[in-house]
Amino acid sequence: MKHITRIITLLVMLSIFSPVKADEGMWLINLLDKNLAVKMKKAGLKIDPKIIYDQNNTSLSDAIVALDFGCTGSMISEEGLLITNHHCAYGDIHSQSTPEKNYLEDGFWAMNRDQEIPIKGKSVFFLRKVIDGTNEVREVQDSLESLGQRAGFRKVSYIIEKKHSKESGMEVMAMSMWKGTKYYIFYYEVYTDIRLVGAPPVSIAAYGGDTDNWEWPQHKGDFALYRVYGNKDGKPAKYSANNTPITPKKVLNISTKGVKEGDFTMIMGFPGRTNRYRSSFGVNEIEKVTNPVSVKVRGGKLRIMNSFMEQDPKTRLIYADHYFGISNVQELQAGEVLNFRRFGVANIKAQEEKELQQWIESNPERKAKYSNLIKDLRDTYNAIADITTQKKYYQETMVAGQGFIFIANRVNSLKTASDRDNIDTLIPGSRLHRSFIRQVEKGYSNLVMEVEKELMRYQVREFLANVKSEFWGEYITWLNTEFKGDANKITDYIFNNSILLNPDKFREVTSKPQPISFYIQDPVHQLASSTKITDFREEENKAIRGKNTYTMENLYTKLLYQMREEKGEIQYPDANSTMRLTYGTVGPINPSDGVYYSAHSTAQGFLDKYNPNSYEFNIKPEVLSLIKSKDWGRWGTKGTMYVNFLSNNDITGGNSGSPVLNAHGNLIGLAFDGNKESLAGDAYFHPEMNKCVNVDIRYVLWIIEKYAKATHLLDEMNLTTK
Repeated sequence: MKHITRIITLLVMLSIFSPVKADEGMWLINLLDKNLAVKMKKAGLKIDPKIIYDQNNTSLSDAIVALDFGCTGSMISEEGLLITNHHCAYGDIHSQSTPEKNYLEDGFWAMNRDQEIPIKGKSVFFLRKVIDGTNEVREVQDSLESLGQRAGFRKVSYIIEKKHSKESGMEVMAMSMWKGTKYYIFYYEVYTDIRLVGAPPVSIAAYGGDTDNWEWPQHKGDFALYRVYGNKDGKPAKYSANNTPITPKKVLNISTKGVKEGDFTMIMGFPGRTNRYRSSFGVNEIEKVTNPVSVKVRGGKLRIMNSFMEQDPKTRLIYADHYFGISNVQELQAGEVLNFRRFGVANIKAQEEKELQQWIESNPERKAKYSNLIKDLRDTYNAIADITTQKKYYQETMVAGQGFIFIANRVNSLKTASDRDNIDTLIPGSRLHRSFIRQVEKGYSNLVMEVEKELMRYQVREFLANVKSEFWGEYITWLNTEFKGDANKITDYIFNNSILLNPDKFREVTSKPQPISFYIQDPVHQLASSTKITDFREEENKAIRGKNTYTMENLYTKLLYQMREEKGEIQYPDANSTMRLTYGTVGPINPSDGVYYSAHSTAQGFLDKYNPNSYEFNIKPEVLSLIKSKDWGRWGTKGTMYVNFLSNNDITGGNSGSPVLNAHGNLIGLAFDGNKESLAGDAYFHPEMNKCVNVDIRYVLWIIEKYAKATHLLDEMNLTTK
């Protein structure tokens, strides 16, 4: 009996610690063929796959929406209630926050419809239909070429989209798959009267902040609620007080059953971008050339901003959204470098290239056309590596930024408009004057000059140290000579002499007529415009002598697709913000030697990490009290509140806010993050290490009921124990 017990125990332990391999793939929602359906059924799907997407009948896809194609959301009530991630709503919450009503720090809950906040510029896209447009694209291309006109996809897609939009009354997007191997046309119904309904404070939504970002375990209540409004007929309409909440075609049922390890999970959403067909040389460029520059420079910017944000709540509020955006990308890029190296992604791609080369040479016609493609890719990437490094430093120091760079670039807009309309003087009260003032004042609202001065010192220093003088414009060359390369003195000179960086002087000067040249000659504009991207491109063209990595990578993708198709492999195209499906299971992770993490995090983690002296790990007293009381109500399981869970679904940016569905198609959570081991996912999906981090829907419901006391929102939802 003891021996049997030991054997059973050993088998159980092996099942726990053996890594569960995931089925890779972000599958087009309209191409769920029989083979894929069989695999999903085998993985645990209980519903008919036809219920997932059916353009002729109501299906799950009707409840899934794109939020400006930056995030995903889902409909959870017959009264237009929409749920997504808090970090997807972050910019909207930030835009509505003031020092007096700081919804980021304190949260926001509309206790009735009148309190819901209209969000200007927000759009929600419902996918209504997808058709194969490959033949139509080819016909339009042939027609344009026969007329001697250029037939690039941008022009072709414009023609097709305009035609189908007119015929359908919907917004239409023609999308390329596998770099032009196939094309599909997507029809969307777009709603623009979107109102913020609820959002927890960042201390709940983003508990652990940047420290926990891409980590596991996490303890984030990363959700927010909007409501979608339409006209009296439920159709899209501009904002009006007379609009009413829409009744969606499909609403997701919310499961209160909970999840356990081994459960089937399905995620539907709008993943933004992947490059899984990228060559080893493209991967190597990211790992060793571009990402290290971005990670370094953005890290420096973050340190500067954070040093000021920690000292002043007003500064934190001003820079919060910008900081959040930079930080998230910077950590992702650092993770890419680490995981590309750890998993040997370039080597994996090199093996694919060997296989492709053999396939190319196995056919005389292919060999004649493409035998040098892989060699040309390698030679071209090598030829431009040094230029690419310097170009990336230029982009990170003199192009990217919401502060002084943004202000400087408003003059470019002014110059473009004045050249177009043949205007040489900016007259107070004129349309051009009002536009210029509005744009610059918008810039002022998003910066603190003390912070921007330190950022400029840093960015000028990095530019001068890492970009060769042959790429410097005349003004930067003069500054370097005049101040002997001292970034501190250069920055002091610009701030002391720039009207644009002195709001009071700017308002005084713009109150009177001024020649456009006055603003063009402002030091901060001259700094930002002295060097141009075309300078780097010209040098690249000299180095590659007519070859182009972009064109060759596209051809590489097409050939890789053709080879795999010939071998009968099921393929999915790279993510491109079209609706996709990915399936997997809930499970643990063994991220490195000697380390094992279970698939769930619980409310105990809040207490374990709690630090009242840390912004990231502080908890509001009322939340701390609720957690300590362990009053989980109907949302806990045997005295435990589950917060986040891991699944091995294949996701990327754009999937944020995507609904996580169980085997019955019911909502069990929201995808909000990946683990740090998944950050090679743009080019490579690791079958054991890639994990999706999800917020448990029961924790969301607990926050709404116990913390926000917004039980009227729960009353709208369709709750089920299935």
